[in-house]
Amino acid sequence: MAKEKILIIEDEKNIAKLIKFNLEKNGYETIATRSGEEAIQILGRHEVDLILLDIMLPGMNGLEVCKEIKQMNRTKNIPVIMLTAKGEEVDRIVGFEVGADDYITKPFSPRELILRLKAILRRGKAEDTVRKEILSEGDINVDISRHEVTVKGKTVELTQMEFKLLCTLLERRGRVQTRDSLLTDVWGIDTMVETRTIDTHIKSLRSKLGKSGDRIETIRGMGYKFDDKDED
Repeated sequence: MAKEKILIIEDEKNIAKLIKFNLEKNGYETIATRSGEEAIQILGRHEVDLILLDIMLPGMNGLEVCKEIKQMNRTKNIPVIMLTAKGEEVDRIVGFEVGADDYITKPFSPRELILRLKAILRRGKAEDTVRKEILSEGDINVDISRHEVTVKGKTVELTQMEFKLLCTLLERRGRVQTRDSLLTDVWGIDTMVETRTIDTHIKSLRSKLGKSGDRIETIRGMGYKFDDKDED
């Protein structure tokens, strides 16, 4: 069985070396680079299963790298964990808005990193085997295998997390989803992410879906649900 391959994008030598050692110790194959520009080139030549991405990179910073990764068809479905010394909520929100799947603030323990990494890889495999290929509700159509969303036949570009959030709401249409349950089921990291992150993603998702986004209802004091009643 082939080892899962992790791309490490980290300019601090000691941290990169520590991450590489612990990943390989746990059975993963690794590729490491200190440059965002070089990382994009590597992704053009290699298939990887997950990306560990430092935000504070020289030249092209981590946010720019993540945004480009999520815009390319070849790489947009690869999960990204951001690594950074920044811990402010605004930094986390920006990271999630450009498509990051998780966010770990330095300093972190190698054990925590491995656990978070395993959770994201495990969640991705479960989604691939359990989910239906097509989700459809009103004007919204989601093709899971192609990672495509259309509204009234027009393609809508979503980030990885917006896509997962929409799929979860559609699969559970008519049922209220608390913020905590969405954090657990969409991000797979319990409540380590601020619940405001959910609100940010919902707002963006509604905007991109246009009028169809109105079917994502806010349930005051609880969370959200996708209205399962037929549109007029």
